[in-house]
Amino acid sequence: MTGPIKTSEFQNHHMDSTRWNDFEFRDDDIVIVTWAKSGTTWLQQIVGQFVFDAAENIPVMNIAPWLDYRAIEKDDLFAMLERQRHRRFIKTHLPANSLIVSPRAKYIYVARDGRDALWSWYEHHCCYTDYIYAALNESPGLVGPPLIRPGPDVVEYFHQWLDRNGHPAWPFFSNVQSWWDIRDQPNVLLLHFNALKADLPGEMRKISSFLDFDIDEKLWPQMVEHCTFEYMKTNADQLSPRLGDVFSGGGKSFINKGRNGRWRDILTTSDVQKYAAFTTEHLSPECASWLVSGTM
Repeated sequence: MTGPIKTSEFQNHHMDSTRWNDFEFRDDDIVIVTWAKSGTTWLQQIVGQFVFDAAENIPVMNIAPWLDYRAIEKDDLFAMLERQRHRRFIKTHLPANSLIVSPRAKYIYVARDGRDALWSWYEHHCCYTDYIYAALNESPGLVGPPLIRPGPDVVEYFHQWLDRNGHPAWPFFSNVQSWWDIRDQPNVLLLHFNALKADLPGEMRKISSFLDFDIDEKLWPQMVEHCTFEYMKTNADQLSPRLGDVFSGGGKSFINKGRNGRWRDILTTSDVQKYAAFTTEHLSPECASWLVSGTM
């Protein structure tokens, strides 16, 4: 089996796709992908429950690191992954064309309506500490402009994000479309945030089947419970021991609301129409429909 060919590199204040060029895959590696704030940590927790048989207090954000994240020293991160003897799972926010899609690995991409993802990202960005700005903007090898602090108006932030192709984060629509385009690859699974919210046990079954996990049915109720939003919110500080360095509210600000539609009472009809026009311009009709509805 051969996969899609990497055609471009992607580098900004957060990410450096060139790191993947030196990564040695193992058979059955798992790569969890989103644009951002679309269920990344949720998928890390779900896969962690499969890998570690429903164990509690697993620091999944550390065990399943963001491989292309510039603020973590590459050699240290690679050495940590090399030491792991369990089935490895890794996180990225890269588009498919800037990531090595290895036939040895399986890839799960989770999408979310761009307005919901952006609203969650804005709150995420507002909680960034001085520590993380320094880590991102002062680390060697920065390509492009530094990360700027968000303004006080989420609607203005929304318009900048549309008009400036994902600013101050990174492009959204091309990210989603790139993974939609390879959805038929046998080692790629596309999921939607809405489906996870609507039927968590059913989507977890789909994920476990795709990843070929042999689930101990006696542990299944615990696995599902440990992947609920309420459980993850309560135990947020266990996801990574250093969330307090990155976010002003620690783990509980990182796992924030998990709700959709918060933009509905804030965006005007004109704003909503503008977003719809962008989806028409930048996404195929089928991809655009799926992104809104969550169903293929």
